[in-house]
Amino acid sequence: MIWSQRPARLRAPATSANLGPGFDALGLALALYDEVEARVTDGGLVIDVSGEGGATPAAGEQHLVVKAMRAAFDAMGGQPPGIALRCVNAIPHGRGLGSSAAAICSGLLAARALAGPGEARLPDEAVFQLAVALEGHPDNVAACLAGGLTIAWTPRLAPPGTGAPGGASSRAGAPGAAAGADASRAASSGADEPGAAASRARLVKVPVPATLRAVACVPPVPLATEAARQALPPAVPLADAAANAARSALLIAALTSAPQMLFEATEDFLHQPYRAAIMPQTAALLGALRRAGAAAVVSGAGPTVLVLSFDGQGPSAEAVDSIARETGISWHVTPLHIDQQGAHVQQGGAGVHPPVSARREPSLDRVQGPGAGRTGGSWRDRTGFPREQTAVEGMPCPLLVLS
Repeated sequence: MIWSQRPARLRAPATSANLGPGFDALGLALALYDEVEARVTDGGLVIDVSGEGGATPAAGEQHLVVKAMRAAFDAMGGQPPGIALRCVNAIPHGRGLGSSAAAICSGLLAARALAGPGEARLPDEAVFQLAVALEGHPDNVAACLAGGLTIAWTPRLAPPGTGAPGGASSRAGAPGAAAGADASRAASSGADEPGAAASRARLVKVPVPATLRAVACVPPVPLATEAARQALPPAVPLADAAANAARSALLIAALTSAPQMLFEATEDFLHQPYRAAIMPQTAALLGALRRAGAAAVVSGAGPTVLVLSFDGQGPSAEAVDSIARETGISWHVTPLHIDQQGAHVQQGGAGVHPPVSARREPSLDRVQGPGAGRTGGSWRDRTGFPREQTAVEGMPCPLLVLS
């Protein structure tokens, strides 16, 4: 394998999963970033981290970016003699903003950029499958790689009602020490193994208007995702499941074409009520914001609260901050744009290595959104390939499908 003599530089966005009722399926990329620079050295492993996770270099080979890089190198057929890694992190850890997804996607894309020809050895589809295997679920990594709003799912291996567990990934079954090797085998096996294609995670990127905004209310104390997962019951009432399905469908409409429905669409019956007891401060702020008319949700497994709105809708970021201060907790309230680009690798300068979300995929569909057809047509991304677009509020929004 030929190793690049230049460093790989990239940044990966924060992500918010679920968005209320879209449990384990919806993800949204946010304009808050971790930055990574990786290079191949003559030997050893050197890790430098500033910002969030400053103590993580002590993990060595178990550092999540390094584990992801090792998995990608295995999938491509070889390990470099040494790695030097520098991370500048802005995504809070343990707050439900996808810090682990950002680390995994950063590591995978950095490794691919350092190994030539990386894209031939590890195409976008393989990157996504490796990310899912390492993370244990697809929602955050889908949004991190593709940017914008994504829907992610894993087809079942067996028909519903047969009693078989199917092919769905489970957060409770997070990968252990052998995750890197297992992920490498999964990414390289393709459809040669029976059922391999059917069980692979899939994602679709749904165009959203450029006027969509988010405000993140980040608490001072983290919460382990596993603790939030254990708070969920083994079953929920059928009426709640039906209500949640309706809200999840309504949420897609609200985010793409019916913004006036956003408040109702973010109501959840499936996971937030059951997690309230283990994060009462989050539940209290969530209730206060929704009583004020804000489309507030728990971000991922929590404890961050995310408020979604469109330009011209209330409450404002200042009003959200005022409500948060009334709780007596030191919430860090941050207005955020939606990241539309996804994890972006640059090797040796801007624009050299386009992001996953900008590259042409073999399977592209068109999803109609507000304004579709007014400025439709094709455009050329930085790879030079023509690609279909869907216009949303005058903004070209490519639709990425990985399967």
